[in-house]
Amino acid sequence: MPSRALFPTLFYEGELDNPALVAELDDACRELAAEDRAGRAWSKEHGYRGYTSYASLNDLPVRDPRFGDLAKALNRHVAAFARDCAFDLGGRKLRLDSLWVNVLKPGGAHSGHIHPHSVVSGTVYVAVPPGSGALRLEDPRLPLMMAAPVRPDSFVHAEPKAGSVFLWESWLRHEVVAGAAKSDRISISFNYR
Repeated sequence: MPSRALFPTLFYEGELDNPALVAELDDACRELAAEDRAGRAWSKEHGYRGYTSYASLNDLPVRDPRFGDLAKALNRHVAAFARDCAFDLGGRKLRLDSLWVNVLKPGGAHSGHIHPHSVVSGTVYVAVPPGSGALRLEDPRLPLMMAAPVRPDSFVHAEPKAGSVFLWESWLRHEVVAGAAKSDRISISFNYR
C-alpha cells in the first residue's frame, strides 16, 4: 500500500490589498513606539531589541482606527484560513483576542515560542527592510522524533514583505531570526480564539 500524508501543518501566506493601510500602520506603529513608555520599559526589562506593545496596550483596534481597519481585514484572512483548516466551529467565528506592535531594531531576534490559549496566530508585516530576519517555523514533530534521522526541512523560513499576512495554528513553534537589515523591521502580531 502506498504512503499517504496524515495531519498536514498548514501555513497561510496572504497579503493586505490596501497599500494605504500599510503606510498608515507604519505611522501608527512608529507613533506607539515613541509614546508608549510602559511598552518601552517592558521591552528593555525583557531584553527585547526594540519596542513591543505586547505587555502594555491591549486595546489597539479600539484605541486607533488604523488598527480597527486592520482587524477587519484580518477577520477575512483568518476566516479563510479556518476554512482551509476545516475547523468545526459550531457556527461560531474565531475572534481577535490580542494584537500588538513589534518594532525590531537591526540585529534583533525573537526566540522560538508558541501562543498558548489561542487557535490561530499570525503576523502582518508593515516594514521589511532588505536583510530583515525571516519567520522560522519548526516541524511540530521535531521534539517527538527521538532517534529519527535528520530531515532537510525540519525548519522552514518564510520571507515576508511589507503587506504580507502570515497565519498558522497557535501550537506551531516559530521564531524571528536575527537579520542584517540597516533599519527597523515593523510587524503587528495577533491571536484569535
